[in-house]
Amino acid sequence: MTSEQWFKPTTIGSAALLLLTSGLHAQQKQDLTYEQAFKGKATHITKSLPAIREWVDGEHYLELRPDAAGGRMQAWKIDARTGTASVYTAPIDGPSVEIREKDVFYKAADGNSLRLTNDIAEEKNPTLSPDGKYVAFTRNNDLYSVEVATKKETRYTNDGSDVIYNGWASWVYYEEILGRPTHYRAFWWSPDSRKIAYMHFNDTKVPVFPIYSEKGQHGYLENTRYPKAGDPNPAVKVGVVPVTGGATTWADFNENDDQYFGTPFWTDDSHQLWIQWMNRGQDNLKIYSINPESGTKKEIYDEKQKTWIDWFDAVPFVQDNKGFLLQSDKTGWSHLYLYNMDGSLKKQLTSGNWTVKDVLQIDDKNQLVYFLARKEASTRFDLYKVSMKTAVVTRLTKGDYNNTVKVAPGGKYFITTYSNLQTPAKMALMDNNGKVIRELGDSRGEQFDNYNLAQTELKTYKTRDGLTLPLTITMPLHMEPGKKYPILISIYGGPNAGTVYDTWKFSNTQQWWAQEGVIQVAIDNRSSGQLGKMGMNYIHRQLGKHEIEDYMDAAIWLRSQPWADSSKICMTGGSFGGYMTCMALTYGADVFTHGMANFAVTDWQLYDSHYTERYMDTPAENPDGYKATAVMTYADKYKGLIRIVHGTMDDNVHMQNCIQLIDKLENLNKHFEFMLYPGERHGWGGLKSVHSSGESNHFIYNNLLNKAYPAQFQQ
Repeated sequence: MTSEQWFKPTTIGSAALLLLTSGLHAQQKQDLTYEQAFKGKATHITKSLPAIREWVDGEHYLELRPDAAGGRMQAWKIDARTGTASVYTAPIDGPSVEIREKDVFYKAADGNSLRLTNDIAEEKNPTLSPDGKYVAFTRNNDLYSVEVATKKETRYTNDGSDVIYNGWASWVYYEEILGRPTHYRAFWWSPDSRKIAYMHFNDTKVPVFPIYSEKGQHGYLENTRYPKAGDPNPAVKVGVVPVTGGATTWADFNENDDQYFGTPFWTDDSHQLWIQWMNRGQDNLKIYSINPESGTKKEIYDEKQKTWIDWFDAVPFVQDNKGFLLQSDKTGWSHLYLYNMDGSLKKQLTSGNWTVKDVLQIDDKNQLVYFLARKEASTRFDLYKVSMKTAVVTRLTKGDYNNTVKVAPGGKYFITTYSNLQTPAKMALMDNNGKVIRELGDSRGEQFDNYNLAQTELKTYKTRDGLTLPLTITMPLHMEPGKKYPILISIYGGPNAGTVYDTWKFSNTQQWWAQEGVIQVAIDNRSSGQLGKMGMNYIHRQLGKHEIEDYMDAAIWLRSQPWADSSKICMTGGSFGGYMTCMALTYGADVFTHGMANFAVTDWQLYDSHYTERYMDTPAENPDGYKATAVMTYADKYKGLIRIVHGTMDDNVHMQNCIQLIDKLENLNKHFEFMLYPGERHGWGGLKSVHSSGESNHFIYNNLLNKAYPAQFQQ
């Protein structure tokens, strides 16, 4: 079967369609039950795709399959070309390290464990050196390593305290720059395992924000060094220390300058440490090459934008350290650029009004870069390859589908999981010419045709200034002619964080609400990424204003439809989505009637420096912008009904945000609902999640459906 045939949607002839229709009438389709929608009872509407773990090498991948007893998962090594499978006896994972009982344990590839530390204080972020001989970690905000073979411990720093951190990130760096997946880790092994780069943070001048806990008889305060917009940031310096210990060599920067440092990158030969630097205004990003022996720096790259610049997630080195690859959105669209090691541009590899998402593989031998991009449509991702010699771009995935891809080392093969809103996810193995080698799986279940299933459609809407943006609509099942239905709009809405994609998104709870008569909608605004950085630039210095107006324009179109109940237009979301919901019920109160706002920002002056100032500049630089985007500014317009929900110990979006909004609404004698979750952070799980979901269900039944809360939900 050719790739064109394999990716072509199936068509049904009229005779076959008649037989199919007759068969369906003979066997009446069914709705989902409560137990299926909310309690996990099987439906067999969909099934799992093969559990492809990873590529072993350029010719073989690992698949996990149940063993003969149907219990434990067994790894199988699959030949990409032939499909021949053999039991994989080598360890799936190599040596690893973990924290147990507050200490560092080394787990060998054979599964045997070795305790490396034994200390009262807790070790954090144990990280194995590339050669597997050492484990670096932090303890009491100082940096250490331990040698695996001898358990010899080396201490690199001695000034760790409650405001000085070595290799452990200050809060704003963890949340906004290095990222949550780092778990506060701020140290990096050199590829040759001979050196460790790390960041040193001084939080002395960062204001303390008190977070109250109600636990115990007297409660307590958790004091967090949290810089809000315009506040002093931590002082930071970057150093390199030999693995054997000794003095740290500091990179040649003044730690007291108002600046930021991004994730550093070692060159492949470990001879240089490349550091990302950015000014406080975040509109100038530079890359410096640091000599790890002397700390001297050399500027390699300098980018300026009128709005803001985002950090580089990676700076891949190519051609045996003869060049490097950057992904920049300086033209208004994210594209790939090939540079020489001295920072001179060698070639722009991609261009146009479309967005490169991620680089998945660099094939130095054949001078190819494999990447995902939103090129054919902004709501879908495809895999492409581009030649570093000619800059010719070739699409490798086929059809009108969204793709997630795993590329084999060397790029000879790739596995794609593809779908669209109408097609359940499928999986295929393809070669680097886009030819299908083998179909691997189809998630369409055996009972798919035996249920009434609501379909989700991709639509577009026009903004007041003429932009075209996407939304998805899931219409109710069993619609009655002439009846109007409530609309539930689920939102996030933050910059470059869209949720509208032409991809399979089936869920049992979504089907339940379709059965109950709720129109379910997702909308992307201009800053969501659909229009690239060009679309994001609109929001500079007015974060939230264009976004809520876009949502209002979409909702106005929805309200105009004959099936819409314009008295029940509800928005719900968390964090930035909570902020959008609060704006919807104030700034957009003439359009939206109901809202459920979870852990919402209500005033950008109350959020952290790095995130907020990226889009807004400081409050001193942009007082009008901060006022124009604060929910409280529009509280007098509030009508309808909003439920405000927050965790009392949210250390990201402080409960201060909702308290200030509540204070304003109370003083205006406005009716609203409020639910707090004691001890919970930015979101919650466990019993609080069960309760929160139940309260949301209550809200939908009481206010959108005007139905009694079903008895089975209360059991």
